[in-house]
This record gives sequence, C-alpha cells and structure tokens, in this order.
Amino acid sequence: MTAGNNNTRQFRAVAMGASAGGLNALGVVLDCLPAEFALPVIVAQHLHPTHGSCLADLLCARCALPVRESEDKDTIEPGTVYVAPPNYHLLVENEETLTLSVDGKVNYSRPSIDVLFESAADVWGRSVVGVLLTGANRDGADGLRHIRDQGGLTIAQTPASAEQPVMPQAAIDAGAVDRALSLDEIGRLLAEIGSETGRNNLRREV
Repeated sequence: MTAGNNNTRQFRAVAMGASAGGLNALGVVLDCLPAEFALPVIVAQHLHPTHGSCLADLLCARCALPVRESEDKDTIEPGTVYVAPPNYHLLVENEETLTLSVDGKVNYSRPSIDVLFESAADVWGRSVVGVLLTGANRDGADGLRHIRDQGGLTIAQTPASAEQPVMPQAAIDAGAVDRALSLDEIGRLLAEIGSETGRNNLRREV
C-alpha cells in the first residue's frame, strides 16, 4: 500500500474476467477468499456458446464462497460469486441487480469481459475492483481502462504467470492496470480488500 496516498475508498464489488486458462486461474484466486469475504464477485469467463456450463460447480469446489450461474435480474448479494452463463453478456444493471443480454458479440465473445467491466464501472465507479486474468485475445483491456478512468482499482495477472498472456498484456499496454500480480498475490489482495479493515483502509497504489 502507498502510505502517503490519501485516496481511500470503500470497495463495493469485484468484477473479474478470464478466457483461455481461466478455470485454473479463477480457482487459484477464489481459493484465497475466506468464507467471510464481504463483497460480491462477478465473473465473465469465455465459454463455448453451445455447451452447457458447469463452471459454477467447478469453482464452487475450490471456493469457500457460494458460486452460482447468474440469471437475469439476479439480486446482488455480498460474499457471493456470480458467473456469466454461456452465450450471454452479464451486466451490472444497478447496485442491486445483474442482467443478461444477447446483444452481439464484443471482441468475438459473449459473454464479453469488456461489457461486464464497463457496466460495473458505470454503476460503482471508484468503488469497484477490476481483475483481468489469462486469455488469448484483448477482451477486457478497454473495460479495465474504463474502470480505471472511473477511479476504480484495476489488477491484471502478470503476463509471465498467465497460461495465455495476450489478454493481461493488452491491458497493460493500454495503460489500464494499476497493479500486475501473480494469481496468489491477486487472491491475497482481494482477501484484504474484502475484509472490514481492508475495505476501509486500502489506499490506491499509483
């Protein structure tokens, strides 16, 4: 943390995106979050559009938090992980509600990470944490930049540690990333942010 920076805020939510290699990466990060983690975690993971998804079940086996595939008009609850279903964009409609969309693909993807990140930034502004993990295209880079422009905290997996480095590297190249961290480091930082003292005291590192 940057001790001399007075830019403090209370975080309200985490938005997370991943593509190729994402199942393992998400599992490592979510495994670091304790059962008392207080923030909702909203996940867009690129999925095959015609296959049923067992992503929520797979992540639930590695996570102390409840994990569920989001439905349209889901109520956002603290300490819950929501994952986008196959072939739907997942958006934050307002501070209490998630919504699904079948609008066209963005960056060849539906769900699109950019769509999730941009909607989260528009609703929560500086109170959202954006996390971009492994992936083989540049989906998420523009959305992460939008989170940063709105004052939110932006985190990317270090490209060297990613199974597919293209996605986090694109975000770094776009100037969208406050911190580039390994998966374990991301998990530990989120665990701190999700604690009562972390949400009240975390200072943005610039």
